Amino acid sequence: MRLSLSRQGGGVLVVWAILDETTRLARLLQHAQRLGRIGGFEEDAVLGEITWNEQLFELYGLERSAAPIPIDRLAEHAHPDDVPEVGRFLRALLHHRRPASLTFRLQRADGISRHIRVIAEPVFDDRATLLAIRGAFQDISAQHWTEVALAATQDQLVQTEQQAAEQNRLALQLQQAIMPPTRGPMDAFDLQIAVRYRPAEKEHLVGGDWYDAMVLPSKQILLSVGDVAGHGIEAATGMVILRNALRGLAVTGAGPAQLMSWLNLVTHQMIDNITATAVCALYNPETRVLRWARAGHLPPILIREDRAAELPMIGGILLGAVSEADFEEGRIELQREDTLLMYTDGLIERTDTTLEDTQRQLLVSASRRAPAWRSGWITCSRTTAPTPTTTPASSASACAEPPPTTGGRSRGMTSPAGGGRRFARAAKCG
Repeated sequence: MRLSLSRQGGGVLVVWAILDETTRLARLLQHAQRLGRIGGFEEDAVLGEITWNEQLFELYGLERSAAPIPIDRLAEHAHPDDVPEVGRFLRALLHHRRPASLTFRLQRADGISRHIRVIAEPVFDDRATLLAIRGAFQDISAQHWTEVALAATQDQLVQTEQQAAEQNRLALQLQQAIMPPTRGPMDAFDLQIAVRYRPAEKEHLVGGDWYDAMVLPSKQILLSVGDVAGHGIEAATGMVILRNALRGLAVTGAGPAQLMSWLNLVTHQMIDNITATAVCALYNPETRVLRWARAGHLPPILIREDRAAELPMIGGILLGAVSEADFEEGRIELQREDTLLMYTDGLIERTDTTLEDTQRQLLVSASRRAPAWRSGWITCSRTTAPTPTTTPASSASACAEPPPTTGGRSRGMTSPAGGGRRFARAAKCG
């Protein structure tokens, strides 16, 4: 229910509205479209009516009272160099009546140019009669200029004598700017969080691993770890898009399973040739309940007392594999002194042994070191798995624990002396 109060003369006006499930989901979708800068449209082929949502008017720079622009006039608002591509898009959509997509530069009436990706499809009845054309526009200007800047930097490095070394150093700098290798512990209500990202090699190509932890307006805590397939600028760009998209979607108040479903749609529809795995959790400090969902990712590890165990392998396909997917949601009530470890497979992945074997080694190592988790920082390094004969992949990890109460205050944190080799370190706050 939504309630509002306002003063009217000498009295008070009370207005309330009961929001049903349909209304609530519509509002969530509206927020998701706004955060993703996505505008939707539908053109009725029978009545000739055109419907735009508010975001599409904003993308075109038009007032809400303006008349929507038909899709067949798209070329009139495109950059002249993009008109041929727009023509091919319209022929596929309107003449051949097939779903089509296009990336072009939109020339607005106010002189502003925006890079837009449009996806549209025809809608037919049972007799193959065209009923409508519907689709979506997304403003991808920020992504475009990021790719242009990175591509320009690459072109400059190609001209140097030490091209390979320079590119690798640049990749590391970009990765560290996007995802700092080390971040100080974070206290959020009754949860202590520590994160760490480390590439496996000194000059390893930038990867798509990411982690995130933030307090939402609802006072719940968002925890996420993910891994975009591949390396290089495409993986880094995909990682930025998915990490930021998940942050924006989480503000809607949706649960982890719904967030994974929306993030899968973003991966499949808005990012070309990208797949990713991810695990997302929402922790409620009042109830200590952790809800979580996974998309092709390894489940988190729960360390309770002297035993480490994986959370259940609930269902969830990797992101971007199919356009629509359902994800299961897990639920667990955390206890004081519990530790939750979320990580990417680079922490345990080896070419000389199976992933199942290294997972078992990690669980054994975490169980043996359980007392150390409760006393301060420990190193969850690559030595938790059998010694590799090849260099392991990069990894990201995050660790969270509801801390014990000692005289009304949480115990402080200490750090051991650092080593010279690079590893993924999971910090346990005590």
